Amino acid sequence: MKKFVLVIVIFFLVLSTAIIKNTTKQIEDEIFTLKENIRVLKSEFENVSLEYDYLSSAEKLLEYQSLYFEDQLIQKNINDIKIYNISKDTNKIQNLKIIKE
Repeated sequence: MKKFVLVIVIFFLVLSTAIIKNTTKQIEDEIFTLKENIRVLKSEFENVSLEYDYLSSAEKLLEYQSLYFEDQLIQKNINDIKIYNISKDTNKIQNLKIIKE
């Protein structure tokens, strides 16, 4: 009887260990996936944040123009901007449409 109880206890311990190890492996896989997703999102956030910091206002752009480009950039009339649409069959040049809300 003692041997039977001992075998059952050992079997239970082995079974519970296997279940715990399997569950732990699944949790580790989920953690790894989440960390990778966070890494990608953090990189994207840094890029967007950088873009926002440097291109957030017209004043900032004018400041950078005067610092780095001096007379290389010229102001264009917004009505002179054209849109070039490329499709399989045709290529079209259209005027820029400004929609005010």
